[in-house]
Amino acid sequence: MTHLLAVERVSAGYGLAPVLRDVSLHVEPGEVIAVLGANGAGKTTLLRTIFGLLAPTSGRIVFEGQDIGGTPAHQLVSRRLAMVPEGGRLFPFMTVRENLELGAFNPSSRAETRRNLDEVLTLFPILAERGAQLAGSMSGGERQMCAIARALMSHPRLLALDEPSAGLSPVMVEKVFDFIRSVVASRQLTILLVEQHVEDALEIANRAYVIERGEIVKTGTGAGLMKDPDVQRAYMGL
Repeated sequence: MTHLLAVERVSAGYGLAPVLRDVSLHVEPGEVIAVLGANGAGKTTLLRTIFGLLAPTSGRIVFEGQDIGGTPAHQLVSRRLAMVPEGGRLFPFMTVRENLELGAFNPSSRAETRRNLDEVLTLFPILAERGAQLAGSMSGGERQMCAIARALMSHPRLLALDEPSAGLSPVMVEKVFDFIRSVVASRQLTILLVEQHVEDALEIANRAYVIERGEIVKTGTGAGLMKDPDVQRAYMGL
């Protein structure tokens, strides 16, 4: 069976410090997959390895049937993979509209910039209202929404979100997750979600993986893991 994305026994790290150890997971088209774990568990390293920012030391990463392990990040955009890093990393002294347009810098997306921009602004009218506003002057939640919308400008097959709720108030966390739900419903997009707000992540996830000390220790459906005593005790304070 060919998965949209398959991570096959991947190990990776920084210098002589191993972080990921024989990690395997798969993602099917249209799924929302959550990767859960504490700080330092290896979640962000996993995304960095999948998206070409860190080369795996062993194992394979296969997207749409092709091995992409070690492929530079800028080349993966043309394969319709997009990642929103923690904090969004907008250009604060550029306008919201300019930030969105940068999401279509790839030649395959550039020709459809107008159509993609209209679609994104229709989907999220608050960004249309703030189009001329400097991105750095928006609230944290609004910046995160803009970062996700910028990633959508490349019309990805797979969108990864690294801690989209990081640093946000509880109210803004809910708004960002509502935004993600809207994206999923409107685009039928495949999402790989790394998140510490476990309950919010499991509510929208079809399936989830729990990573501890660089290893996958548990997997299941979102609903199933929500009821798992180990997950409840470790991540929900129950």
